[in-house]
Amino acid sequence: MTNYLAGSGFPVVAVEMDLPLIARLRELSANFLNLTVLHGDVLETDLAAIAAGRRVKIYGNLPYYITSPILHHCFQSASLIDEIHVVIQSEVAFRLVARPGTRDYGYLSVLTQYFARPHIALKLPPAAFQPPPEVGSALVSMKLPGESVKLALPDGDQFLDFVKLCFAHKRKTLSNNLRGKVPPDRAKQALAEMKLGASARAEELSVAELAKLFRTLELAPT
Repeated sequence: MTNYLAGSGFPVVAVEMDLPLIARLRELSANFLNLTVLHGDVLETDLAAIAAGRRVKIYGNLPYYITSPILHHCFQSASLIDEIHVVIQSEVAFRLVARPGTRDYGYLSVLTQYFARPHIALKLPPAAFQPPPEVGSALVSMKLPGESVKLALPDGDQFLDFVKLCFAHKRKTLSNNLRGKVPPDRAKQALAEMKLGASARAEELSVAELAKLFRTLELAPT
């Protein structure tokens, strides 16, 4: 993948922790003056420093066990990123693109769709890898920005904290999950104003509807 990207002629920065892979990347960089190799943890990488004022596209085969933290880290620099293309575990890929009312829809779905417009570009069987993993994989492509532009919330972090609370216990209703922040009667009143039942759960609401509830409960800063 790095060889292909470097062949484009555009500046490419490869971030890798594994020493054997670092050695291979540095051999590759001898053939491509536009390739920079950084030995380090992607979760500690300063994306703004790498971007150096340019718009960026991110590509990667993500370690499956830290997919969510890596996406969180990338989304913190969402204003710099045009596209993200990553190979991840199928189960997580389905969660990123899930729609309201489906089994896979949850906090990670809302987080991703708030920042980006994801779709599954390719499904990959275990045999596509060497050695083959025990799970299926998928290439997820995301174009930025996502719903955040239309919603224009003054504090996206506060909204996402609210969403996390809404999904804290998936089997519980919204009014129960929000009990520590909003009196149940007020939550039910806000749901009624949105033409939703008192027993509504977070998994039933779209990103826009969650944002509307956030505003209706007057949790958004003015």
